Amino acid sequence: MKRRDFIVSAAAACVASALGRATFAATAYTPGLVDQELAAGKTVFLDFKASWCTTCAAQERVMDRLKAANPDYEKWITFIAVDWDEYGRSDLTKRLKVPRRSTLVALKGDAELGRIVAGTREADIKDLMDAALSAAMA
Repeated sequence: MKRRDFIVSAAAACVASALGRATFAATAYTPGLVDQELAAGKTVFLDFKASWCTTCAAQERVMDRLKAANPDYEKWITFIAVDWDEYGRSDLTKRLKVPRRSTLVALKGDAELGRIVAGTREADIKDLMDAALSAAMA
């Protein structure tokens, strides 16, 4: 095989692999959004993250896999990404007592359904997403 053909084939394989991976964009947080969604009766799943955080990236990959496997997560839960660098000291962060980036919090009404701090285990994240889904469908 010629070098050029190999490079083109390898590049095509990389692009196909990237396109095959599902990524689900969460709504970007803005002040008041969480309260608005909760007041509307929605179940909210908060992802406090930073673009440079490797733990946050690992959590996001797990959540994307779970969402791809079960479309009901996206259908019933409002996922909101909270940029830690911008909102790490916000009223929301203080009110929920979020200690650090890579924190996942599920909320319904006035209740916190659960949280994960710096955890990346798929089983734990699935349990939290399932709790949010159950609350949303109730």
